[in-house]
Amino acid sequence: MPAVASTQPSALKSVLRTTYVRRLLVFSQIGRLPMAAAPLALLLFAREEHGLALAGLVVAAYTVGMAISAPLLARIVDRWRQPPVLWASALVSGIGFVAVAVSGHGLPVMIAGAVLAGFGTPPLEACLRALWPILVPADRVAAAYSLDLAVQEVIYVTGPLVTLGAIGLAGPAAGLLAAAVFQLAGVAGFTLTPVVRTWRGEAGERHWAGPLRVPGFVLIVAGVICAGAAVGSLPVVVTGYAEAAGNRSLSGWLLAAQAAGALAGGLLYTRAAPGGPGRLPLTAVAFAAGYVPLLLVPEPVPMAVLLALSGLSLPPLLTAVFLSADRLTPAGTAVEAFAWIITAFTVGSAAGAALTGPLVSGGIRYGFAFAPVAAALAVVAMAAVTVSTAARRP
Repeated sequence: MPAVASTQPSALKSVLRTTYVRRLLVFSQIGRLPMAAAPLALLLFAREEHGLALAGLVVAAYTVGMAISAPLLARIVDRWRQPPVLWASALVSGIGFVAVAVSGHGLPVMIAGAVLAGFGTPPLEACLRALWPILVPADRVAAAYSLDLAVQEVIYVTGPLVTLGAIGLAGPAAGLLAAAVFQLAGVAGFTLTPVVRTWRGEAGERHWAGPLRVPGFVLIVAGVICAGAAVGSLPVVVTGYAEAAGNRSLSGWLLAAQAAGALAGGLLYTRAAPGGPGRLPLTAVAFAAGYVPLLLVPEPVPMAVLLALSGLSLPPLLTAVFLSADRLTPAGTAVEAFAWIITAFTVGSAAGAALTGPLVSGGIRYGFAFAPVAAALAVVAMAAVTVSTAARRP
C-alpha cells in the first residue's frame, strides 16, 4: 500500500463538496443496484420450478448479456451522449426483467429475458468514471476513483437485501421488478444532472478496435481478468468453507467482511497521492499478498478478519488501473476503455467461480489457493504494462 500523502488530508471532503458529486454517486449506486440484486433475483425465481443447474444457466445468461453489451454501449456513448444511451439501455433491460417475471418459468423465455436484461444494463459505472476528470481537479481524480470504488461495495451488501425484501413482500417476481425499477430510477436521477446532459466525448481518431489497439491497455485488460478471477473465486470457496463449518449462513457474513474491507480500503486510499505508472504493479502486489493468509483456513472469526484484509487492496488496484487506462488510451475512447475494464473484471469473476468449484471439491485449501495464483498472474500483467509504457516513453 503506498504511503499516504500528508499534503492531501482533505481529498475525500474536497471531492464530496464538489458540485453534483454526491448526487451522481447516489443515483449511480441506485442504478447499479441490479448488478448485485439481479443475479439473486433471477436465481430465486428460476429455482421455483427448476433445479440449481438450470437456475444458474439463467444467471449466466444475464452475465453474458451484460459482458457483451458494456463495451458496445460505451462506444456509442463516446461517439454521442450519455442520456439517450442510458435511457434506451435501461428500458431494454427493464423489458428483459419483465419478460422473465411473466415467463411462467418457461426456460427459453427466461433465458432470452435474462440475456436482454443483461444486454441492456446501463453503463452507469463507465459513464460516471468518464465524468470525474471534468468534475474534480486533476489532483483529486485518483481520490474520486477510490471513493467511487469504495462506495460501490455498498451495493453488494444492499442489493441482495433489496431482492430478499421484495420477494418477502410480493413473491419471486417482485425481486425482478424491483431490479428494473431501481435501475430506471437511478438512470433518471443520473441523466437529469446538468453535467451529464452537457458532457460530450472527446474528438479523436475512430478505430474499429477502440482502446484495444493500444498494447498496454490490452495488458491491463488481461491483468483485470486475472484480478477478477481471484475475487470471483471467493464466493464459491467461502460457501464451501461455511458448509464444512456446518453453517451455510456464515458465507454471507464472511463475504460481507470482505466487502467491508474493500470499502475501508477505498476510503483510506482517497488520502493517497495519485502516483505514476509504477503504482500499478505495486498495488497488484499488495492485492495478491492479501490472499495468501487465507491458505491458513482458520476458524470463522479470524477468517472474517483475513477476508476483510484481503479486500483492502482491491480499490487501490482498480484506482491505479483506471488512472493507467486514462493515460494510455486514445482521446475519445474513455467510456469504452472503462467499460472494457468492467467487462474484463466480470468475465474474470465468472471464470474464477467456474474454475474454483472443482478445486473446492478436492479440499477447501485447494479452493483458497486459486485466488493468490490468479492474483500473481495479475501482478505479472500489471508489471508488463509498466515496462511497456516505459519502453515507449521518449
